[in-house]
Amino acid sequence: MAGMVKVTFTLDAETVERLRALSSRMSKPQSLVVREAVKDYEARAAKLSDEERARMLAIMDRIIHDPPTRPGAEVDAELIAIRASRRRWGRRQSNRRRR
Repeated sequence: MAGMVKVTFTLDAETVERLRALSSRMSKPQSLVVREAVKDYEARAAKLSDEERARMLAIMDRIIHDPPTRPGAEVDAELIAIRASRRRWGRRQSNRRRR
């Protein structure tokens, strides 16, 4: 059982009954059922809620529909300057020959 940590939880009777039933039905140890349930819950919890998604979409709609604050040529010139600046400070090549 390398990498396993023994823990103690207090669960209500209904949850324990569900855990036991799942474990029996799936022919898996209860600890494995809990690990898989936590992994599944984590994956779902990482997703945006409906409210968060609606708020972010409203922001994107506003950005798309608002007129630009600067001319495109000015933005392009700034991007060119930023890229040139980054290239100047990039990785330097060695003068030695590689063998």
